[in-house]
Amino acid sequence: MADAAVEFLLNNLKDLLLNHSHLLTDSKQQIEDLQTDLRLFKTFLRGGRRDRRLCHSCHGQEANDFVAAQILEAFCHSRGHWQEGGGGEGQALNNYAKLEVVRPPRQKGVVGFTDVAEEVVGHLTKETNYFDVVSLVGMFGLGKTTLAWQVFNNPEIIYKFPVRIWLPISYSLSNKDIFLATLKEFTAINEDLCRKDDKELAQIVASYLEIASFLIVLNDVRSQDDWDRLSTALPPNNTKGKILITSRNKAVVTHVSRQESRKELRFFTEEESWQLLRVEALCNQDCPSDLEDVGRWIARNCGGLPLAIVVIGGILATKLSASDMDATKKEWESINTYLTKNDPADRIKKFIFLSYDRLPYHLRACFLYLGVFPEDYEIPATKLIRMWIAEGFIQQNNDCSLEECGEMYLEELVSRNLVTVKKFKPNGKVKTCRIHDALRNFCKGEAGNENENFFQEIESGNGGSDLDKYRRLSIHSNGLKFISSKPSGHRVRSFICFSNEECSLPSENIPYFLVAFKLLRVLEAKPMRLAKISNEMYQLVHARYISLSLDSSTLASKFSHLWNTQTLIIDTTSHTLEVKVDIWKLTQLRHFKTNASAILPKPSKDSKYGVELQTLGTISVESCTTELIECACNLKKLGIRGRLALFLEGKIGSFDSLGKIKNLEKLKLVNYVGPKAAAEGQLRSLPQSYQFPSKLRSLTLVATYLSWNIMSTLSMLDNLEVLKLKDKAFMGNTWKADDGGFRRLEFLHVEETDLTVWKASSHHFPKLRGLVLKKCEKLLGIPIGLAELTSLQMVELFYCKPAAASAKRIQEAKKATTQPQGYAFNLSIFPPTD
Repeated sequence: MADAAVEFLLNNLKDLLLNHSHLLTDSKQQIEDLQTDLRLFKTFLRGGRRDRRLCHSCHGQEANDFVAAQILEAFCHSRGHWQEGGGGEGQALNNYAKLEVVRPPRQKGVVGFTDVAEEVVGHLTKETNYFDVVSLVGMFGLGKTTLAWQVFNNPEIIYKFPVRIWLPISYSLSNKDIFLATLKEFTAINEDLCRKDDKELAQIVASYLEIASFLIVLNDVRSQDDWDRLSTALPPNNTKGKILITSRNKAVVTHVSRQESRKELRFFTEEESWQLLRVEALCNQDCPSDLEDVGRWIARNCGGLPLAIVVIGGILATKLSASDMDATKKEWESINTYLTKNDPADRIKKFIFLSYDRLPYHLRACFLYLGVFPEDYEIPATKLIRMWIAEGFIQQNNDCSLEECGEMYLEELVSRNLVTVKKFKPNGKVKTCRIHDALRNFCKGEAGNENENFFQEIESGNGGSDLDKYRRLSIHSNGLKFISSKPSGHRVRSFICFSNEECSLPSENIPYFLVAFKLLRVLEAKPMRLAKISNEMYQLVHARYISLSLDSSTLASKFSHLWNTQTLIIDTTSHTLEVKVDIWKLTQLRHFKTNASAILPKPSKDSKYGVELQTLGTISVESCTTELIECACNLKKLGIRGRLALFLEGKIGSFDSLGKIKNLEKLKLVNYVGPKAAAEGQLRSLPQSYQFPSKLRSLTLVATYLSWNIMSTLSMLDNLEVLKLKDKAFMGNTWKADDGGFRRLEFLHVEETDLTVWKASSHHFPKLRGLVLKKCEKLLGIPIGLAELTSLQMVELFYCKPAAASAKRIQEAKKATTQPQGYAFNLSIFPPTD
């Protein structure tokens, strides 16, 4: 990680010289000399041997520590002391209720265990007179999760079980987490449910499951205790429900399943191993004759372990050169030689190390960083990339933005099979991802060695001892308990809290917490709600990523002291957030987000700042002025909340100015009229399609009460791919789709409307992939013509009972037609219908 540390330090010094030279006094020449030396050192590192990386990393980090400490000392000296800020009320609700639907992931093709998958599907769909628990057991890396996921998404399973729930059983999840994750498939999660204890929640879960036809997958059950603590919520007399568990522990499956319901996974055959290697290394293409012999030897030497084959396949894929087959063959032969030299019992760890050791220098830190996330955690790609940027892992490229570089880094890790994609965005980019347990354990081990000290995971019991040597802390236990232990870490650069339950951090603990970690670059503390902001917050001058939950309706002006901030995320339950900080002077700010309506300061007419801003939301309509748009001219995502009728009419703010944002791709408009009835703020019309930003790909409308005939305006947005209509965005009895519109629309979400009749055919939505309907309780049916769309892969209905029959007819029609390879149609209806 030496090169990443040096690159980050160089960028720091460059910014310091350009924008904050007043802090340097007599040190400017020394800083410039250090820049020159570091550039030479970076060149040496890139050409140096890999086994020097640990020593170099230490030196780079020590230099970073020294410079950071000097900057902080100079900054504090120049600013003096400040008064305390904060105040107000607010409480964030745990985000258990998000049901999010996206385009199904692209498939390489499933290889192996075809016979096993058919057997398990047959067993699950078979009628029994008892509550059946089916088990998949096998050693680490055999593909239990992959097989269970394949079964979970099998068309027969989808048809048989209207309710399907996937639950990863990890050490970081409490009973309460799992019960709430189950309940969100049946009802909205509110404050009242979150306050209930485990026993009460188990009873509520059981009451829903008693009458449902369901399949629940419990992935990675490790002990009998795991099963026993969850089984209290399962209905022992419901023969329509089934459980599928995966486990490495034979004692567990013996404990929970009948003999005929247990399936022990075998190793891959040599032919299955070769087929899987071809998929991973050659994208399932025919193997060149020069490579087949060595390729088959490599597949054989993976010992029948699918995980090993996948990891090695990721390496081989990067060594494939059609123009120089001799060089490719030598690379493959060297990898095969490496495999034959290692003890089979230790091969999986060696395989992972081999893949890691062959990563380009710029990807190593990015890969290890994935280990800070909890086991089985679904990682939002946007959050991950912004944290990478804050850490200095993403190196500037003149051809693309830091975020675009981060997307490419992530895609490269995916292509090397070190990261698994869970959800894709409609544009095909990664939305969420995860990392296999074996790879995560490798990251933890490599990150914790004495030379790296890359991060330390804090769980219940291992407290805050000996933290000074670590660069990053990943808090998986109760955040309040950890802070109360008065930890300290003068070298800690990242504090990342993943506590599952939100807690309120008492005022007396806040100053100590902030002083203990003065050199933070990343502060992810949303699960710990701060009662107020103390002066110590404004000394975190190195912070680049800040995510907080506040009991305040104000963001103090002193946040402007945090001049390095790139990402600022503020959660509050207040309807508005008065932003007193002059964000236009935060020259590095790229992303500002809040769940309230932010009232922003007016930018000065001669302001040259704001050009780095890419995300802004949600802001008040009053803040969305021509001056703001001119400052934030490079926005890609914008959210606006308030009295939209006045905004669109030009009486408040300036909608016309949005057309000047040439790169705006995502727009969210939330109509909010305060305590008045929402219908009083009904919109009579929308601006013409040419007045919307020309590159707009995603549009969300909330509570606008528009008539369906206005939809013709949206249908003419040339680049629109995602349209979300929520909370009575459109109202009226009939929607008749217009010809020639929605030429690029791929995803449509309609939620809470009184729509009764929807008239459309396939040519009205020629590229539609996904359709979600929620609380459309009067809708009589979905247009059957949509079944003709070969692109349509998913339909989900929530509380749309009259439309369920038409959705099933579409499913039957899709079954009767040949679908493109790698695509399957998925239908989900809740609550389930007979």
